[in-house]
Amino acid sequence: MATLLPKTPAKTNYLNNRDILKQIHLSKNTYCTYLDPANDHQFDLILPALAKINQRTVAEARRNRADRIKRETGVVVDPKKIDNKDLVFRVTTWDHIPMAAKKVPKSTTKKKKIEDIFELDMPENDGLDDLVDIPVLDDKHVRLNFPPFYHYRLDENKQPVLVGKSHWKGALDTGEFCKDHGQTTRTLATMYIKLCERYATRSNWRGYTYNEEMRGQALLQLSQIGLQFDESKSQNPFAYYTAAITNSFTRILNLEKKNQNIRDDMLEMAGLNPSWTRQNSGKAGMAAMSGPVVITYEE
Repeated sequence: MATLLPKTPAKTNYLNNRDILKQIHLSKNTYCTYLDPANDHQFDLILPALAKINQRTVAEARRNRADRIKRETGVVVDPKKIDNKDLVFRVTTWDHIPMAAKKVPKSTTKKKKIEDIFELDMPENDGLDDLVDIPVLDDKHVRLNFPPFYHYRLDENKQPVLVGKSHWKGALDTGEFCKDHGQTTRTLATMYIKLCERYATRSNWRGYTYNEEMRGQALLQLSQIGLQFDESKSQNPFAYYTAAITNSFTRILNLEKKNQNIRDDMLEMAGLNPSWTRQNSGKAGMAAMSGPVVITYEE
């Protein structure tokens, strides 16, 4: 009698656009306040302004909602039968975001005195400013980790009613602006780590001794810009994250090459041998300048 072997469980590939978009949405919701958190958090259409809510955009929102219901539950719903009051519109706006403090011009700052130069205070710039792109999104307002928005529903008279705010803590009417109370979901953070580790194993990157620094820089970059992905312009966050990781790896590579060239120049000025990379590049250049080598034998 043949014995049945247990089936090997199929590998779950959660690094796909659908799961990444879901985790981005859940992460943004932690920074938001909704009138009904169970129903008002899921938007059907993203618009640049409140005036864009019209007959055409309402029909598009109906189709998007019907497609989402079919994708999640498998039930086919006629878009025309969806009530207007069930639709949720996300409108990008900066109305509830405070203005940024004005920068002090360099011409008005006082010059440092000699006694201030020798103070042992830690410098404000620790070097990360040159490596990390800090999310700004708008120079006139406070720096945010993703574009702010409002959520609206339509009432019986087809008038928009505010049902949600981003970067908001407390009630919609009596709450206050807050940009630090939310957090990235644990699943999305794991996706960041897996993306960096997977990219670091590529053949053109895995041979470098500073591969770990590249992964750390890419992970730091994703934590800064991970929620800036705009769902209204694209549905491919995987490509967005991969481009950010590529830029981080390339930035560290150029920085290490620059430091290596400086170190080799200092060794050559001191009369010492530079690195093997510099020596091999010099020998290759000399061979190219001298042309082909011809070997002759005497009888």
